[in-house]
Amino acid sequence: MTQPSTNQSSMTKTSSFSASFTLDKVHYSECYTQSSTLEHNRKTYFKANILTVFGLIVLLFTPVNPYAAWFVIACGILETLSVYYHKPWWVMRQMLSKASGSVVKLTIDEQGILTESFHINTRILWTDVTVVTETELGFVINFSLGKSAMGKDIASKSYISKNCLSDDAIAFINQKNPVTT
Repeated sequence: MTQPSTNQSSMTKTSSFSASFTLDKVHYSECYTQSSTLEHNRKTYFKANILTVFGLIVLLFTPVNPYAAWFVIACGILETLSVYYHKPWWVMRQMLSKASGSVVKLTIDEQGILTESFHINTRILWTDVTVVTETELGFVINFSLGKSAMGKDIASKSYISKNCLSDDAIAFINQKNPVTT
């Protein structure tokens, strides 16, 4: 009696990893801290400073209605606050969204990364991924959305937390990074 032979070269191993997580304040805070590129330096506050100084110049040295000058000064102060409190503002906006509190099913396979929830279903194809940056707590996935009407690439990014991923899924994502392959 002979054993049926299997040809290893014709068999393909398909990898698929599934996980789920909840869109809550902890998740949103982690997403922001791990993927934000905002730096608090002089350049970041430049627009706010220009608005405030311009408003003060208009208020002190021109005969323009002082309400207009105070409006420009208030815009400068508001811009300063929006930069300084960027993280809490961003997290609060996410918490007020309709998706907040929902459970997201994450599937990572040979095609790409699929996220499914009651509110949105998206797939990031590996062919669209430009770079995968591993952070301390997860992965920032940079990908292309295609071309704009002007012919420029439209880029976007997404964050995946390692909290919900297995060691095999982490290794799979690292293997799919176009920068290292």
